[in-house]
Amino acid sequence: MPPGNPASNPFISSPTYLMACQQLRNVARVIDLDKGVAERLMVPKRSQIVAVPVRMEDGHTEVFVGYRVQHSLTSGPSKGGLRYAKNVDLGEVAALAMWMSWKCGIMNLPYGGAKGGIAVDPAELKGGEKERLTRRFTDEIQNIIGPRVDVMAPDMGTDEQTMAWIYDTYSMKVGYACPEIVTGKPVELGGCVGRKEATGRGVVYCISEAFDELNIKSEGATAVVQGFGNVGSVTCDELVKLGTKVIAIGDRYGSIRNDRGINVARLNEYVSKNERKTIVGFPEAEAIPDAELLTTPCTVLVPAAMERVITAENAGKLKCRVLAEGANGPTDPEADAILANTDVFVIPDILCNAGGVTVSYFEWVQDLAQFMWDEEEVNAQLKKLMLGAFKRVRDEAKARKIGNRLAALSLGVQKVAREKSKRGLYP
Repeated sequence: MPPGNPASNPFISSPTYLMACQQLRNVARVIDLDKGVAERLMVPKRSQIVAVPVRMEDGHTEVFVGYRVQHSLTSGPSKGGLRYAKNVDLGEVAALAMWMSWKCGIMNLPYGGAKGGIAVDPAELKGGEKERLTRRFTDEIQNIIGPRVDVMAPDMGTDEQTMAWIYDTYSMKVGYACPEIVTGKPVELGGCVGRKEATGRGVVYCISEAFDELNIKSEGATAVVQGFGNVGSVTCDELVKLGTKVIAIGDRYGSIRNDRGINVARLNEYVSKNERKTIVGFPEAEAIPDAELLTTPCTVLVPAAMERVITAENAGKLKCRVLAEGANGPTDPEADAILANTDVFVIPDILCNAGGVTVSYFEWVQDLAQFMWDEEEVNAQLKKLMLGAFKRVRDEAKARKIGNRLAALSLGVQKVAREKSKRGLYP
């Protein structure tokens, strides 16, 4: 259990937060983590819950609940996405912030982890409601964000336009243009070329390295991808470039399959023209039950949507050789224990999907320096850092004789723990 009195712990009811705490305890045993530091890492540094009143298109006012959690400020400003999702809660946001700390640690980025969320289904927002929601939320958390304090980025249900609204709102408040307050914004406003594709590209860089280690040829390999948003769609595009066939894809509305390979370019066109932006109904693939998607036989399975989709119930039924976690926390600890007794090669989330925060770091650095890079340099630096992190994880796993997840978590936690120990405890 997390430290302190469970009755007074506001995160304790969240299974996602408990999962993150269990992972931290597992790491603490492996690396002999100082108990005092472990106590500090278990609970986020700062959490804020705000009411976000919005005037809706029909004239009535609706109040949404927003969250911003900063897990650590030890390594630098906290960094993390902002998601709009109907069921988001404080515990889920706290867990995601904790994972972001380890992710920044493993990539050696000068950040702590953060995350934000508003409990809303963005698909139900009409007209200017999303803009008004975003601007009011930014105003409500103005006291805890800043380019040297906390820097937001897009996540589920948000995009570069959302970041543009945050940038503008914050800049209006401080009285000058401050592009470094967010990352993942439009290129015209100081965004970084290649940022939108960075997470998916990072996923495929890791998959390619895993294929090399396992002596798997990417040409002729098959892939199943859960999620066709920013991460999933780019992952599909990049896999096709490697010669890998994407044979099944799922999104929030349904799943499709074509064993001859889904034409991803035509699927992208279909989704862009579809009012609901869904893959469902794509004429060049057959519909399959959602429950069958993750257990479809394939070379690589990429969960790129929600947390905790691989559980004790389905972990033993996976028929993949490589599990590349494009989403945050897609595999729960019980499933991990099952997968440990199989030949599934796991590329853990804090490594596999770290491309997004890595290029966000590039964007932040460019905004601070007012000196922009071209896409070739961005991609080259991203690949260099991703491959370096992959190698460090594999070296740690082999040296300690542990799985990739525990190795990745160990590297991330150790970096933050060392910095906390060096800085000491004030006062």
